[in-house]
Amino acid sequence: MASGETPRTATLTDVARLAGVSIATASKAINGRAQVRAETRARVLEAAEQLSFAPNALARGLLQGRTGTVGLLTSDLEGRFSIPVLMGAEDAFGAGQVSVFLCDARGDAIREQHHIRALLSRRVEGLIVVGSRTDPRPPLAGDLPVPVVYAYAPSENPDDISITADNVNAGGLAIDHLMSCGRRRIAHVTGDASYAAAQDRSRGAERAMAEAGLELVGGRTFFGSWSEGWGRGVASMILDQYPDVDGFFCGSDQIARGVLDTLRESGRDVPRDISVIGFDNWAVLTTNTRPQLTSVDMNLEQVGRVAARRLFEAIEGQAASGIEELPCRIVTRESSVPVP
Repeated sequence: MASGETPRTATLTDVARLAGVSIATASKAINGRAQVRAETRARVLEAAEQLSFAPNALARGLLQGRTGTVGLLTSDLEGRFSIPVLMGAEDAFGAGQVSVFLCDARGDAIREQHHIRALLSRRVEGLIVVGSRTDPRPPLAGDLPVPVVYAYAPSENPDDISITADNVNAGGLAIDHLMSCGRRRIAHVTGDASYAAAQDRSRGAERAMAEAGLELVGGRTFFGSWSEGWGRGVASMILDQYPDVDGFFCGSDQIARGVLDTLRESGRDVPRDISVIGFDNWAVLTTNTRPQLTSVDMNLEQVGRVAARRLFEAIEGQAASGIEELPCRIVTRESSVPVP
């Protein structure tokens, strides 16, 4: 080799030549295939060590029938729900360990099919499908050659693998927290009744109240829209009709901010007179309200991490099925103060 010339990196061909075996046998020995005799494997590995041979990770994956790639398909890339799920999934995949192709179908079935074809053409080993809301969605069409895991929005097919947040128990958590603040006259105000999340949280709240021998203010959940305007309006109505209300469980942080506006304008002190809890733990809202807002966090990054782990298991032939609901948690801030 001439002075200053860069040493050539050893190849699998070099290893095979030094070990006196075929390239296919050298590949099998390095990748731990069972078809190679022990003495042959030892000879190949010794040759690889002598040549400082480091197999390319992608090439090794291709030799094993693996590409080290997965697809993440979302319907709402700009949404505050899908992004944490995707972040958690990528975190579980590990930096540099798995390549991730991210596609946004924007809620369009034709676009979704286009992205699926594109991902399969890149030989992805599996797919994670992230919904924009918790309502069950139709499974991906066709007999796909790779495993699929549904995250946040479960599949309608019970044979599929779905990971989502436990919204029913989350509704109970919110009520339990307000009761720990000494509240008993609790109103539940939430968004569109057509959303599964709204119904699930309402069911959990009503159950928790019943278990305590209590009833929601007005004897029902107040359904409306996922907006601050609805929060302001419904809070004003509840204060007029049920002036002894002492707690608000709001189905979203937007609604909660509207409720806080009305309470402040009516002279009610939060949290001394009334406690308020929101839902979603959306930082841009919870930390900028006055007082800062206690909220239910759906642990969406954990949803993404578990979805990634279930996909790994499915790729390895250990596929599960059904819906796996993960627990939520309360993030306490100034709008509610538990009684010691």
